[in-house]
Amino acid sequence: MIPPSFLILLASLLQPSGTETQLSHVSKFLPPGGKEQNGVQESNQEKVIAVSGDGTIHSPDFPRTYPRNIVIVWRLVAANNMRIQLTFDNKFGLEDPEDGICKYDFVELDDPIDGSILGRWCGWQAPPTAHLSKGNQVRVRFVSDEYFPSEPGFLIRYALRPAIPVEAEPRSQQDLQDLSTAVSGLRTVEEVMKYLEPERWQLDMDDLYKATWHVLGKSFIHNKKNRGGADLNLMWEEAQLYSCTPRNLSVSLREELQRTDAIFWPSCLLVRRCGGNCACCAHRCYDCRCQPTRVAKKYHEVLLLKHRSGGRGMQKLMTDVALEHHEECACVCKDADNHDNSAPAGHI
Repeated sequence: MIPPSFLILLASLLQPSGTETQLSHVSKFLPPGGKEQNGVQESNQEKVIAVSGDGTIHSPDFPRTYPRNIVIVWRLVAANNMRIQLTFDNKFGLEDPEDGICKYDFVELDDPIDGSILGRWCGWQAPPTAHLSKGNQVRVRFVSDEYFPSEPGFLIRYALRPAIPVEAEPRSQQDLQDLSTAVSGLRTVEEVMKYLEPERWQLDMDDLYKATWHVLGKSFIHNKKNRGGADLNLMWEEAQLYSCTPRNLSVSLREELQRTDAIFWPSCLLVRRCGGNCACCAHRCYDCRCQPTRVAKKYHEVLLLKHRSGGRGMQKLMTDVALEHHEECACVCKDADNHDNSAPAGHI
């Protein structure tokens, strides 16, 4: 007969170590369909999205509070010669980290090919704006546990970028033109560095400001570019203001509406019309024109003055006039205009 003291000792040895609360903090996932210690339900499979243009993915119910106990995985897949750029919306809010680590609710980017983690974020500080995939695929994983869901969650915009091989110098003028076109669409010097070298872009940023030798008269000086000096990002934004974009323009209502039988007050109104130059036009053509690609008709209430029939004084009334506003613009080659391609893409 086994002594009772031995059974008590055996039962104590078989007890799991750690409390239930401690186990709920373990960040380990079971196979699809399994459930974590903290109650998170793993998704059965990835949601594969074939990326052929711009789009968005977001936490459920964005920008309201997202559900508890979910895991959602998106795999974005583009053509082999393309990369995928991900841009986080400024509205961002997940459960706060613990000791600076995102353990509970978080959104994570990784490379499906080599499994490397590109980043994991939580809390209230929005992630860095843009991320470029290393290859033609990128995976987005969203996790929420059973406690403290937040709002608004997250939203990510994705877009295609050409995968230009830049490990070696471009071998032809066409290579240079393709690279120039790709780089010209980026918004910051950081995005340029990420596009050229996704693995070591931060090192490249540091290299830009390393001390180097320069000639000053007959002497050499050893100086360093100051990060607080020329702001390349601001210089680019200022140049864009004068490029092909919608901007305010005052128009005469009589001329715009071709009304010679009436007087309007105010006689001029502000509308949005395409303007600026096409110096930064991505097209390779001799004559590039700034043309509207999206036009909206908007109504403005004005005072109309018109002679009554029979010479019985002036008719005075408030009326609505419809004016075209250009909401999007693009540089169009002149030779592409021959088939009326310069006309607005459509009214909304």
